[in-house]
Amino acid sequence: MKYDVIVLGTGPGGYVTAIRASQLGLKVAVVEKESLGGVCLNWGCIPTKALLKSANVFDYINHAADYGIEVKEAKHDFGAVVKRRRGVAEGMS
Repeated sequence: MKYDVIVLGTGPGGYVTAIRASQLGLKVAVVEKESLGGVCLNWGCIPTKALLKSANVFDYINHAADYGIEVKEAKHDFGAVVKRRRGVAEGMS
């Protein structure tokens, strides 16, 4: 097969490049070592942001009184936090 563009990696730059080249009518091939979305989407940026969001929510709950809201007791379930993180990444992938 012949391609006009071969994109190596499907991180934030790769998949955008592949989509745009295809929109321009070029024949595109994409090569990815592991999961579509690359490191950023599957293990780096996006999962990290999901973890930080959970930490931010927990912090808000622990300081709810500063906002005039009473919360009796906040507990964290790290397993559920990690499951959410993975779900966010999978949903975007």
